[in-house]
Amino acid sequence: MAFLAPTGARSRSAGARGVSARTRRAVAGWMFSLPFLVLYALFELVPVVASIAISFTDMRSTDMRDPLAVESAGLDNYVRILSDDVFWQAVLNTVYFTAVSVPFTLAAGLALALALNRGMGRLQTFFRVGYYLPVVSSVIAVAVVWNYLLAPESGLVNTALGVVGIEGPDWLKDPDWAMPALIAMAVWRHMGFAMVIFLAGLQGIPGELYEAARLDGVSRWQSFRHITLPMLRPTVLFMVVISVIGNLQFFEEPFVMTQGGPLNSTTSISYQIYQTFGSGQYGYAAALSYVLFILIALLALLQFRLLREKP
Repeated sequence: MAFLAPTGARSRSAGARGVSARTRRAVAGWMFSLPFLVLYALFELVPVVASIAISFTDMRSTDMRDPLAVESAGLDNYVRILSDDVFWQAVLNTVYFTAVSVPFTLAAGLALALALNRGMGRLQTFFRVGYYLPVVSSVIAVAVVWNYLLAPESGLVNTALGVVGIEGPDWLKDPDWAMPALIAMAVWRHMGFAMVIFLAGLQGIPGELYEAARLDGVSRWQSFRHITLPMLRPTVLFMVVISVIGNLQFFEEPFVMTQGGPLNSTTSISYQIYQTFGSGQYGYAAALSYVLFILIALLALLQFRLLREKP
C-alpha cells in the first residue's frame, strides 16, 4: 500500500524508539541511584582518596587550621615505618595473635557445631544462644568479666590454679602472659560466630552420605575426615579468610584490657595506628593504615589460592 512507510524506515523508527526507551530507563535508574552514589562518594571515596594523599605528607594535628599548607613528604612516612621498632613489635604481636587465635577459634566453633548438629533436643536453642551471646555482648562488659577472672589475687583463674598448688601470674601485667590472656578472651568471644557458620554448613550436607557410610561400616572419624571436612571446604575457606582479616585488625582487646602493654607486648598494628593518630601524626598514621591494608589484601589472596577447590 502506498501510504505505508518502507520497511527500512519502519525498522529505523522502531530502533530509535527502542534506544530512546532504553536511554530513559538508564537515566531513571541513575537518578534513583544518585542519592546513594553522592553519599558513597562523600563518605567513602573522598575519605579514602584523602587518606592516601595524607599518607604522603607530614600532616599533623597543628596543620588542621590550614590543611592546604601541608608539605609533601614523598615516601618518607613509608621509609620511616621500616625503621620503627614499635611497628615491627606490633607486627610480631599481630601475627602471633592471629596465628594462635584463628585455629583455636575455628576448632572450638567446629567442635560446638558438631555437638549441636547431632541433636540436643529442646536444649539446642538454649546452647546456641548461650554460645553466641559473647559475640553480641559489649566489649566493655566482656572486659569487666575477664578482668575479674584474671585478677592476680582474687581472680577465679588463679584461685583454681592455687587449688592444685600452682601460683598463677599477674596475667595482664606480665609480658609473657598478657598476649595468651588476650587470645583466650578473643577465642571465647568469637567461637560462637564460628559455631553458627559451621552449623549452617553442616546442616547443608546431605544425610544420605552419612547413611551410606554407616552401611559400609565407616567409623565416625572416617566419616568426619572423608565426608564432613570435604563438604565443609567452602565454609572453612570463608571462616579462615574473615577470621584472619578480623584478627589482623584486632584492636578492642588491647584497648580495653592492656592499653598495648606491658612493654608493648600486646600492641597491635591497629592499636599503634590509634596511638599515632591520637598523638597528632596524621600522615604517619595514614601510612601505617595502608601498610596494614596491603598486608591484609596479600594474605587474603594467598588464602584463596591455597584453600580454593582444585579442579
